[in-house]
Amino acid sequence: MARVTAPLLSLDASGTVGQTMTFAGWKGRNYVRQRVIPTNPRSPSQTGVRSMFKFLAQAWAGLLAAEKANYDAQAEALQLSSFNVFMKQNMDRWQLNQGPSKNSPAEETSSALTITTMSLTGGDGNVTVELTPSGGTAIWGYAIYRSISEITTPNFTCCIAVIAADGANAVEYVDSPLDAGTYHYRAAALNDDGVIGTVIADDTVVVT
Repeated sequence: MARVTAPLLSLDASGTVGQTMTFAGWKGRNYVRQRVIPTNPRSPSQTGVRSMFKFLAQAWAGLLAAEKANYDAQAEALQLSSFNVFMKQNMDRWQLNQGPSKNSPAEETSSALTITTMSLTGGDGNVTVELTPSGGTAIWGYAIYRSISEITTPNFTCCIAVIAADGANAVEYVDSPLDAGTYHYRAAALNDDGVIGTVIADDTVVVT
């Protein structure tokens, strides 16, 4: 970054010129830097974190008042909102390969539930994943894992989606865009008290 005086023959300048240089100001000083195009990294770990973040952000609105109240005292002590405490605690659990929980602390007393069937349908740049639960009122969502090689140890680093679900209805998720090739998938039910269910066996599908 270089400081400039009277940029572009003027007293002030901002914006990009010729898609090569960007002029701006900071604390009263004019400067110019090389134009940079922002990126949106999608490494496996980042995808896994974003998937759970999206699930939790949407799930907060559906929590009961009593469930949200579990986070109030902690939020007051930390000078944060109850929502932020809920998000932080569950994101911390997720990166330790533990399931999210509606309550704090997570009770983890329910039975590990499973998925009866996982149906994979490959298409033009996409895969449709259909999951049928075995039943269980504790089911809160499903974690879907994908890799180009066999998934031996599913965790957040290969999770490509966390979707809301219950123990009564099948759900469908479309994974895209994907390059042509063979992909491996696994999935697990997430109980609302932090228990991760039995992970369904590795299966493959071809994308054209």
